[in-house]
Amino acid sequence: MEMEGKGMDGIMKGHRKNNRKALFLMAAAAAVLTFLAALGFLQSADLRVSDLLYQSRAASDGEIVLVGIDQRALEEIGPYDKWGRNIIAQAIEALNESEDCRPAVIGLDILYAGETGEEPDRELSEAAGKYGNVVAACATEFGDVLADSGDGDYVLDKGAVTAFEEPYDALKAAAEQGHINAMLDTDGILRHHMLELELPDGRKVPSLALAAAEKYRVYHGMEAGKKPPVDGENFWYVPFCGRPGDLYGEISVADLLSGDISADYFAGKIVLIGPYAAGLRDGYITAADHAKLMYGVEYQANVVQALLWEDYKKEAGEGIQLACLFLVLLAAAAGFWKRRVRTATALWVILCGGYLGLCRIAYGMGWILHVLWIPVGVTILYGGTLAVNYITEAVEKRHVTSTFKRYVAPEIVNEILKEGTDSLGLGGKLGNIAVLFVDVRGFTPMSELLEPTQVVEILNRYLSLISECILKNGGTLDKFVGDAAMAFWGAPLPQQDYVMHAVRAAADMVSGSQNLSEELMEQYGRTVDFGIGIHVGEAVVGNIGSPERMDYTAIGDTVNTAARLEANAPAGTIYISRAAADALEGRIRVRSLGDTVKLKGKKEGFEVLVMEDILEPR
Repeated sequence: MEMEGKGMDGIMKGHRKNNRKALFLMAAAAAVLTFLAALGFLQSADLRVSDLLYQSRAASDGEIVLVGIDQRALEEIGPYDKWGRNIIAQAIEALNESEDCRPAVIGLDILYAGETGEEPDRELSEAAGKYGNVVAACATEFGDVLADSGDGDYVLDKGAVTAFEEPYDALKAAAEQGHINAMLDTDGILRHHMLELELPDGRKVPSLALAAAEKYRVYHGMEAGKKPPVDGENFWYVPFCGRPGDLYGEISVADLLSGDISADYFAGKIVLIGPYAAGLRDGYITAADHAKLMYGVEYQANVVQALLWEDYKKEAGEGIQLACLFLVLLAAAAGFWKRRVRTATALWVILCGGYLGLCRIAYGMGWILHVLWIPVGVTILYGGTLAVNYITEAVEKRHVTSTFKRYVAPEIVNEILKEGTDSLGLGGKLGNIAVLFVDVRGFTPMSELLEPTQVVEILNRYLSLISECILKNGGTLDKFVGDAAMAFWGAPLPQQDYVMHAVRAAADMVSGSQNLSEELMEQYGRTVDFGIGIHVGEAVVGNIGSPERMDYTAIGDTVNTAARLEANAPAGTIYISRAAADALEGRIRVRSLGDTVKLKGKKEGFEVLVMEDILEPR
């Protein structure tokens, strides 16, 4: 069975080569996806999905009150560009109406830079200084500038402070300062807050929110708050407690000036005053809501609340996350490889769902993970490996079918396809089988008288008959050896009545050879016939050999005995063992030869029988 053995070798070598290639492709795919993540290909989508997963509403503690320069205030007081600074001075006075119920902090989310020299300037600075609870706004502009490196070279300093606007001198002297810069992420979403502003002269200016939170703690005799973890540029991630409008109680500056709200309502609280009207253009898209603008004063309120709660989050290091991403993707690829769709899908759901759950748990513990990196990478590998699995399976099926269908019954081919080519590795299973050996008697003398082409033609016709009889009766054609052949039944699939199948195959060979013999007698004046031996018993069936060269075959004493029976069987005769005869007792007619036929390697008393006829129809 040289041709078939080479076919087996080809499958195994191709299988090992495919495994090596698969391992390489898994690592390459994981590396490419990790590299793309590092380049930021998922950054925008990842940030937006992270906002959906991480940002959630939470009830504030009620210690922050927003006073809006809203549409009602603009209608009652007049256009904002006509307001004098004394309007806010009056609001401060109204909030501090009684010594017993003053706010802990009044934060002005309004920039009053540049002195006008008019009376309203004096009123505002006096009101701010009189009560000592006002934090005034300052702001900076950033840009790229060439800076002296100190050794005569110039380097580009990205994000350098190019301008700083602070309150006019009188207000600056009367109140504390806090910057109100709102710095958007690269996708235009407000997620981070600059805790402190470092000026070129070395000064550090806290944010308005930080100054207000610290002042609140001092007012209430609390310990200094723990500051949030910041990155190299002094930014930290803001966990918003509300969406746009959640923290605004619709208190207008007009309400303070009219006295409609008692000063007691603001006692001991943080009051933030700022624009709250669309026309004043102080709104941002934030992580809390991508569809609706949040006004700057409400953004400040969210930051203050996070500082009071000390609910800080820290983004996990990129390097660690990339390393974990690569390992997870590599493991996922290995998990998906050659798995059934149901198994692969279950693994995909577990990995993606489990990771999203891990992200939520990590967020609750103060760590921010990239939400999309692993699910998107795993999903790409899931789809890719399903496609590769399908293609590979189709190729392997075609290869296995084309190789084995020539000498294995169709149901055995189907079993191999079901188990996959992994079942074609070295090893075997012990089981009961029926083994048949057949040899063409008289062929060698006849071949000496014929032309080689005639010899090949006659041999092929006999071997084709043998193959047809074996496969028709559900057997496995193990091998051809010259003009002889070996077959077995009962493996690799269990077969009912496998001994009868073997006997029927032998009977079909004998009857089929008669027509061939008649043709040979007419053409060449000579004839040939079959000698057949059948034995039943235990044998090991499987892939025998080395990884480089193997055969799918059966080995054991049962095989040897069947071969000895065939070697002694005369032309046109089927020799069977007592074990085979007993298995078919009453179903076949046999004639015992006792132990008159001596089989090589067998002790005295081994009974040989001639199978004469099958008593039951098919």
